[in-house]
Amino acid sequence: MPRLVLIDGSSYLFRAFHALPPLTNAQGEPTGALFGVVNMLRATLKERPDYAAFVLDASGPTFREALYPEYKANRPPMPDELRAQVEPMCRIVEALGFPILREEGVEADDVIGTLALRAAAEGIDVTISTSDKDFAQLVREAAPGQGLVELVNTMTGSRMDSVEAVVAKFGVRPDQIVDMLALMGDSVDNIPGVPKCGPKTAAKWLAQFGTLDGVVAAADTVKGKIGENLRDALGHLPLSRELATIRTDVALPVGPRDLGLRERDVEALRELYTRYGFNQALRELDGGSAVDAAEKEPARARGGARYAAPAGGDAPAPDPALSAPGEYETILDVPRLETWIAELRRAGRFALDTETDSLDPMRARLVGISFAAQPRRAAYLPLGHDYPGAPSQLDRDTALEMLRPLLEDPQVAKIGQHGKYDLHVFRRHGIAVRGYADDTLLESFVLNSSQRHDMDSLARRLLGYETLPYEAVAGKGARQIPFNAVAVDDATRYAAEDADITLRLHHALSPRLAEAPGLQKVYREIEMPLVEVLARIEANGVMVDADELRRQTADLSRRMLAAQNKATELAGRSFNLDSPKQLQALLFDELGLPALVKTPKGQPSTNEEALEAIADQHELPRVILEYRGLAKLRSTYTEKLPEMVNPDTGRVHTSYHQAGAATGRLASSDPNLQNIPIRTVDGRRIRKAFVAPEGRRLVACDYSQIELRIMAHLSQDEGLLGAFAAGADIHRATAAEVFGRRLEEVTPEERRAAKAINFGLMYGMGAFGLARNLGIGRGEAQDYIATYFSRYPGVRDFMERTRQQAREQGYVETVFGRRLYLEFIQRGNQAQRAGAERAAINAPMQGTAADIIKRAMVDIDAWLAGQGGRALMILQVHDELVFEVDAGFVETLLAEVPARMSAAAELRVPLVVESGVGMNWDEAH
Repeated sequence: MPRLVLIDGSSYLFRAFHALPPLTNAQGEPTGALFGVVNMLRATLKERPDYAAFVLDASGPTFREALYPEYKANRPPMPDELRAQVEPMCRIVEALGFPILREEGVEADDVIGTLALRAAAEGIDVTISTSDKDFAQLVREAAPGQGLVELVNTMTGSRMDSVEAVVAKFGVRPDQIVDMLALMGDSVDNIPGVPKCGPKTAAKWLAQFGTLDGVVAAADTVKGKIGENLRDALGHLPLSRELATIRTDVALPVGPRDLGLRERDVEALRELYTRYGFNQALRELDGGSAVDAAEKEPARARGGARYAAPAGGDAPAPDPALSAPGEYETILDVPRLETWIAELRRAGRFALDTETDSLDPMRARLVGISFAAQPRRAAYLPLGHDYPGAPSQLDRDTALEMLRPLLEDPQVAKIGQHGKYDLHVFRRHGIAVRGYADDTLLESFVLNSSQRHDMDSLARRLLGYETLPYEAVAGKGARQIPFNAVAVDDATRYAAEDADITLRLHHALSPRLAEAPGLQKVYREIEMPLVEVLARIEANGVMVDADELRRQTADLSRRMLAAQNKATELAGRSFNLDSPKQLQALLFDELGLPALVKTPKGQPSTNEEALEAIADQHELPRVILEYRGLAKLRSTYTEKLPEMVNPDTGRVHTSYHQAGAATGRLASSDPNLQNIPIRTVDGRRIRKAFVAPEGRRLVACDYSQIELRIMAHLSQDEGLLGAFAAGADIHRATAAEVFGRRLEEVTPEERRAAKAINFGLMYGMGAFGLARNLGIGRGEAQDYIATYFSRYPGVRDFMERTRQQAREQGYVETVFGRRLYLEFIQRGNQAQRAGAERAAINAPMQGTAADIIKRAMVDIDAWLAGQGGRALMILQVHDELVFEVDAGFVETLLAEVPARMSAAAELRVPLVVESGVGMNWDEAH
């Protein structure tokens, strides 16, 4: 029987985003959700379905908002890191050959529901690929002449293909799922239900009364507070049922048999996989032969050059001692804890991990601790499992006091996997861990930053070991329980394995670092000391002025409305500014503007690049861009930041990620401070809301043009070295050279052009990109570049020398020895090689800048430790450090910190640091 696979695209994307760590490619673009989606789609293709579709929600309201304006009103805005992955996801889906369906006025669920039942009626088996429980209402068993409808969660491998399977999962039949959802309500979608009615209560009522109508009819017989809640909810239950019902009668332009898979666009996939670093997908795309052979050889001659395999690349065959199952113990009494403490102290080094009830380290409550001093043997100390029937556990405070001497002893080395989280948890429970010596995530990151560094991936790659997934002990989706409700025996298997595998990974990674002294130095002198520095910065947090943010939100809202009105006036009619389809019709069909940028399907694009390209031909694209910019600031910062204030500290605590970018740059999340725009007035206003408390000031210290200075150092170009040594305005000096002027004759436009050349060359920009940036012809841009290289020949020689070294070695290095491996520098198509060459030129500069500020942070943190809290390091953003300082201590800090930042590296040109002071970040910047 033919089979149709209907993919719930939104479910895929959100699930992958939350399930995977915050990955980025070599350019720092987020890729975690994209990576998960690509893997799931590849798995779907391997099953060779006859028909398939990737279904997404269309923009704009649906019939459910018309029924109930508050529908989904509580949903937070899509995170920027996720939003950035939507368009590349669609491009990859298109290139893989999947039809993409969006239907205005309904949700993706309704499109899937309609196609599923139509296909089943036509004798086609249907697989709905999703993690959304609502689809259980569609499950159908096969009947004569009709296909089945089943649900598959590709991320977990679970399958629901019968009435019995639905009953086993939810306690009700498929035809009762909608009634169950109506009774429970949905806080995410803002569907009102019966307060305090969970899945068990709803299932019990439906078992007793059959349907929602039966429950309503029997409402007077239900006793207790839950009965009162039921009777109070009777008025809105019919509406809740309608909101929860997936429509199966949507008028669609295509039918099930129109959804055949197209042939893959191999070249488009190769370009996309290369850009986003999806190496396994690339190997699969190329047939697996040549690429696999190259990766399995430690070193081989290629084109006369010796190519060394990455130190952090595919591991040799795992040591059986590191891949065998472990033996784990639960610690439930004082004597066993004393025995383990003695054993850990004797070992002098042990792996450590915490289990908590939250992913937020600033709010997480300690549930248990695990330890391992030798591979395959570990223990779990439960401290907060509070489910009915849980075994008696040691008092948390008593256990922590017993552990304190060990945990705070700097002579006993601790090993972790992303241990910064655990340091926060212990600090908040009164333990200042000392002796944090090794972190397997960072060992892997330093060895090869372009790979995955989460424990599951490392265990699979380095140990040949499949770890126990969290879902196996805590459940999935809506039924997932917090760790304190996990059975202690199950918790021991999961938590003790974490400590055990961390220790095994250290035993696998540490020798490989020792074989590369330069990388070992980066790890020991930069990355490991930075862990505790970042933990302190995160714990310090920063105050935000909620009133100021509310004022900015109101102002942004007024201006968004004005932009909407202006757009309506320019268009001559009303339209939805957030609808790409409506914009496409208006701009290109009605107004006849040229479509200079196309989507992967060849349709006119309405993304930012496309609108910028036609903004000089009509006022409307510029107004739309203004509206989008205002909307992004409002949803991402002015509305969101007040909600992120920690109730215990009154501050916002961002999280910094050392392994967030392949070049070594720090990334931040919750909130992402790296993405606050600083080139616009509105973006800079956001910084005004980051404030100092009474009696304190904010001080910002920022490296000036650090990457250009690193370029001068690496290229040894006499012209650049001379300009920086003289303290000249480097962009004005470059303009004088390129345009043949005296410094005082350089115009602002010439300086702008020189700035574009200076920064563009560092990022591998060619004549086409420079021409577009400056709005000039390609020939003129090429002349600018040729003149630049004739004036700064050292830069040209450095770029060619770097390309050649990268081709020979397979990697480039920073001044301090950090490496970035370039997989496609010698193989792949021209686009792949060109991208690798651009990265080869940029990575030494961006990576060296990252190393310099990290070294400065370690040094400054040590100095601040002796200042009695008069100054705190509170933020790191790009090349800038921000401090909260006692008003009377500002001059001391300004005399000390810039000097330490300047001394963080010895380059052939001076490192210049600019500083500012203010009551808020905007004033200080």
